[in-house]
Amino acid sequence: MAKVCQVSGKKANAAKHIRHRHSAWKFRAPHKNRWQEANLQVVTIKTPHGKVRLTVAASVMKSEEFARVLCGLKPIPKAWLKKPSYNV
Repeated sequence: MAKVCQVSGKKANAAKHIRHRHSAWKFRAPHKNRWQEANLQVVTIKTPHGKVRLTVAASVMKSEEFARVLCGLKPIPKAWLKKPSYNV
């Protein structure tokens, strides 16, 4: 499963892990590379044609547009149904 939100397109972000050493300035704190992953959840939405499973970021689940789709006020956009890719 790709680690990409199907609704917003959120994916991993490159970051640095910086550990603070409590010693003299001549010993610099090590900066290690790491990934900040999106908080992805699998959501099942009921539609008139059946159930649809989406991989959605938690921040998107709080949005007003997603709530409208979830309760049935708005149909699911076709862009959401495409499988996520990294565009590599």
